[in-house]
Amino acid sequence: MKKEFILALDQGTTSSRAILFNKEGKIENVAQKEFTQIFPKSGWVEHNAQEIWSTQLAVLTEVIAQSKVKLDEIKAIGITNQRETTVVWNKKTGEPIHNAIVWQDRRTAEYCQAIAERGLADTIQQKTGLLIDAYFSASKINWMLTHVEGARELAEKGELAFGTIDSWLVYNLTSGKKHITDVTNASRTLLYNIHTLSWDEELLAIFDIPASMLPTVCSSSEIYGETSTELGSRPIPIAGIAGDQQAALFGQLCTQEGMAKNTYGTGCFLLMNIGNKPVISTHKLVTTIAWKIGDEVQYALEGSIFIAGAVVQWLRDELGIVRHARDIEALATKVDTTEGVYVVPAFSGLGAPHWNADARGTILGLSRGSNDAHIARAALESIAYQTYDILQAMEKDSKAPIKELRVDGGATQNNFVMQFQANLLKTNVVRPAITETTALGAAFLAGLAVGFWEDIDHLKTLWQEDKTFTFHEQDDYSQQLREWKRATETVKFWANYK
Repeated sequence: MKKEFILALDQGTTSSRAILFNKEGKIENVAQKEFTQIFPKSGWVEHNAQEIWSTQLAVLTEVIAQSKVKLDEIKAIGITNQRETTVVWNKKTGEPIHNAIVWQDRRTAEYCQAIAERGLADTIQQKTGLLIDAYFSASKINWMLTHVEGARELAEKGELAFGTIDSWLVYNLTSGKKHITDVTNASRTLLYNIHTLSWDEELLAIFDIPASMLPTVCSSSEIYGETSTELGSRPIPIAGIAGDQQAALFGQLCTQEGMAKNTYGTGCFLLMNIGNKPVISTHKLVTTIAWKIGDEVQYALEGSIFIAGAVVQWLRDELGIVRHARDIEALATKVDTTEGVYVVPAFSGLGAPHWNADARGTILGLSRGSNDAHIARAALESIAYQTYDILQAMEKDSKAPIKELRVDGGATQNNFVMQFQANLLKTNVVRPAITETTALGAAFLAGLAVGFWEDIDHLKTLWQEDKTFTFHEQDDYSQQLREWKRATETVKFWANYK
C-alpha cells in the first residue's frame, strides 16, 4: 500500500519546524531550526522575515530528505504560525520594508492607549472581540507606515502588502502568486470584524491603514494554491492554515462547545470552544475565531497567563532550589501542603483575567518553618490556580460548563500539577499521547481539505490519550482558593498603591 503524508509547517516565535504526519496522525519525522531574536530597544522585539522564510524552507527540505519520501507522497501542506507578528513587504519586489514586528513587542503601547482614550475601546472590542493592545497587529502596521521612510506613500499607491506570518509563508511558497490569510489569523489583527467575517472600514480608518495592503481572507481548511515548481519538481497543495493556539485547539479536537485546552509552556494559553456564535467577554478575556471549515465558523474565548513553566525556571536559575527542572515535582511532594505559602508569579504583570501590567511576583504566608519544599509546591500550585481563574471567567462568559480540560506543553509531564489542576477544577484533565498538538491541528485542517482524512469524526478515532487525571470528588479546595484570591488581590494592591 502506497504511503501518504501531510506536511505541517510550524512557524514559531523562536524556531521554524516541519513535521511529517502519516495516515494514523502519528509523527514520521521532524526538522527544526532556530532563528535570530532581535531586540533594538527595551520592549522592542523583531524578526528578520527573510530569515523566517529561509529557515522554514530549510526544514521543509530537510524533513523530506531525511524521511526519503517522494513529493507525490505528500498530499498537502498545513501551516500554523506565531500569531500577530507583522510583516509588510513591497508587492513589486517581494522584499520586506522593515523587520517583522513580533507579537511580544510593546513599542506601540502609548499609541494604543491614545486610541483607548478617544473612547474607541468598546467599538473595537464589539467588532473584533479583542482588547486594544500593542500585542495585536494593527498598531504594528501603523508604526511601519509612520516610521519607515516612504512607506505611507507606497501604501497609498497600493504597492505594499501586509501579512501575518502565515501570509508571508504562503506568498513565498507560491512565488508571490497568493496573498492570503485565514480567519483565525485575521481575527488577531484588530482590523477584522468577527461578526461580518470581513475587514472593517471603520477599524481601518481608526488605525489609518489602506485596505489595499490586506490579504484575502480564506477558511482554515481549503486548497489555497500550490507550491511553486521552483521549490520542487512537483507542486504540493497548501490546504490548511491556523494561528498556533487555534491549531492546538483543533489538534486537541476540542470541536464541541464547552471543550477547552490549555497549553502549559513558559506561559499558558487557554482556549474554550464557545460554538458558532461569538460571545464578547465581560471578564477581560478575548473572543477569537477558532476556525472556519466549509461554511461553519467556530469561536473561542481565550485567556493568557504570562508565567507558568517559567516559574520553575526561576526556582532553578535564580533561587537554585533545584538543579534540573524535572526535580521540582519530587521536591514539591516532600510536603503534603504549602502550610499557607502562596507564590504569585507576576514577574511581568498579571495576565487574564486581571490585566495588571504593574503587578510583580510575590511570596506570601511565609513562617519560620517554611522551607524550599513549601515554596516549590506553592510555585507549582500557582500554575493551576491561574488556570482556574481563567476557566472560571470562561464559564461565566460562555454560560457553558467545562466538559474536560485537554492539556499539552512541557509542564503537562508534571503529574502533580495535572492532578492538582483536576482537583481544583472538579473536572478531568486529559493529556494526549501526541503532545505536538499545534502542528497536528494544522495537519488535520490540511488533510480534511484534500480528503486525506474523511471528516472530524474520523479524526476523533486518531486522537489518543496518554493519561486522564480524575478529580477527587471528596476533596474541598474552597479555603485554598479563597487564600489564592487574597494573595492576588494583595499583589494588585501593591501594584496600584503608589
